[in-house]
Amino acid sequence: MRDPPMTRKPEAVTPPRWQAIDLPGADVRFAPDWLSRAEADALFAELVDAIAWERHRIRIFGREVASPRLSCWIGDPGAAYTYSSVRFEPRPWPPALAALRARVEAACGAVFNGVLANLYRDGADSMGWHSDDEPELGPAPVIASLSLGAARRFRLRHKRDAAIMRVLELPHGSLLRMAGATQRLYRHDLPKTRGAVGPRLNLTFRRILTPS
Repeated sequence: MRDPPMTRKPEAVTPPRWQAIDLPGADVRFAPDWLSRAEADALFAELVDAIAWERHRIRIFGREVASPRLSCWIGDPGAAYTYSSVRFEPRPWPPALAALRARVEAACGAVFNGVLANLYRDGADSMGWHSDDEPELGPAPVIASLSLGAARRFRLRHKRDAAIMRVLELPHGSLLRMAGATQRLYRHDLPKTRGAVGPRLNLTFRRILTPS
């Protein structure tokens, strides 16, 4: 695999106030207040309407089931993404999301050509344990995760030692950056909650590598 041409450079912006998350062998940083409340509110309202939400069918343990959330894969032409044994062709970038991509790239020092948008409608919607380690992401991908809406718990757990785990509360407007060996060494999830929570929109920016 080879990297796609880097035709854009990350814009210069004020660096996030990163907090390093202590996980052996991983590179995880967290900026809980990356966006102001007003800006996060506006983005949430606009993107919930602008994104073409679907309920994807995914394969788990050999069975095809309906995903417990709404999703949409958005990206540059040719940036197809395969996960849960299903190939997704990218939908075009909504203007607000295209502008946001440049800011996330600058904050994370990376270039992204796709974003997986997930809408968790309430506490019953969730994401199971997994790693973002698909071959087209490369051996040490940078994954940038922006949370909008209701705060939810996010867990990272070592693949070989389940005692090594960190739990983060991802608030409205927060940015999480995972890089280095994080996906190779750890899995993460977003568990269900019985608490009364509103909808949460999560944007995970990635860079799809193209075949050589």
